Amino acid sequence: MDRERIIQVFFFGFLALMAYELYALLSPFLMSIAWAILLAFMAHPAQLELRKFIKSRTWTAVIITIAVATGVIWPAIWLSAKLANEAQTLIAQANDFVKNGGMARVNDFMQSSPYLAPILHRYGGAGVDLNTDGPKLLMQGAQGTSEFLIKNLSGVAKNVVAAIIDFSIVLMVFFYLLRDGEDYYKNLRELTPLHDDDKAVVFDTLTSTLSAVMRGLLLTALMQGFTIGIGLLFTGVPYWAFLAVLSAACGLLPFGGTAIVWGPAVLYLGYFSGWTMAIVLTIWSLFWIAIIDNLIKPLAMRHGTGLPTIALFFGIAGGLEAYGPIGIFAGPAIISVFASLLRVYRRTYAGTRKPRRAAGGE
Repeated sequence: MDRERIIQVFFFGFLALMAYELYALLSPFLMSIAWAILLAFMAHPAQLELRKFIKSRTWTAVIITIAVATGVIWPAIWLSAKLANEAQTLIAQANDFVKNGGMARVNDFMQSSPYLAPILHRYGGAGVDLNTDGPKLLMQGAQGTSEFLIKNLSGVAKNVVAAIIDFSIVLMVFFYLLRDGEDYYKNLRELTPLHDDDKAVVFDTLTSTLSAVMRGLLLTALMQGFTIGIGLLFTGVPYWAFLAVLSAACGLLPFGGTAIVWGPAVLYLGYFSGWTMAIVLTIWSLFWIAIIDNLIKPLAMRHGTGLPTIALFFGIAGGLEAYGPIGIFAGPAIISVFASLLRVYRRTYAGTRKPRRAAGGE
């Protein structure tokens, strides 16, 4: 083995070792870095528009970072205050409900129901009276919940602190990606050992895929929030506007989705307004969710990715299983890049690319 070969083996072995150590160093922050990259990608068009007026990349990055932080922090504070207020209102209504004979009305409703009456008779035979034991059970449940919260308060506080730290890391990485991300992108592209046209295929495919997935998710989430809000307004659910916005936010979640909002609303309508309106809201919600998820979302995401609908489905489902929520973007991106690499292979190694002439050759 000549000296040059020894140098190459040592270099690539040492490079692999350092790459592994780098992964070990960054592994606790990989999810935060991934979200920062995704946010920077989403904010890049806005940065380009802002740089038409502000030439400094640093100041444009500062402005957009502050805007993103404000857009997350203030809604979180407002939502927390809103939920706390609603929780207090709900507790007061529950107390009034119990004091005004609400448990007796629930008992009468269960006695007249062909589905719930057998269950009530079974517990009645066991010596359980809903009228007398119901409020006691409610108080015991509330006391148990309070004790659970007190015991786990330190864990909740730790989770809050961890979330704040993760969010701070995301913002920091987000800022540097906005400021220097174009240089990182160019350096990564130059390091890729492919021909220029092959690099264009791979990187352009990745860019178009991420854009299409984000566009599809945001569009469908807004449409779901709008349609669910109309259903809530028509059926008379209180705070329908707030719940519509919450539905749009839940539409971005990989699991549960808008059912987190309209499911409890159906139960609310079933008890306070009758099951007719509850069934109307259920049918309305399921109808529009089916159309948006099965027709509009695949069409919106497919435009730009070039992937078949079945490949897009497995990309999203497999990405969620492998990477968690960020797999919504990572899964389709991996499939799209793999498909682009297959096209590069067909052109380069399958004999479909024309041979390149040497410099100065005829």
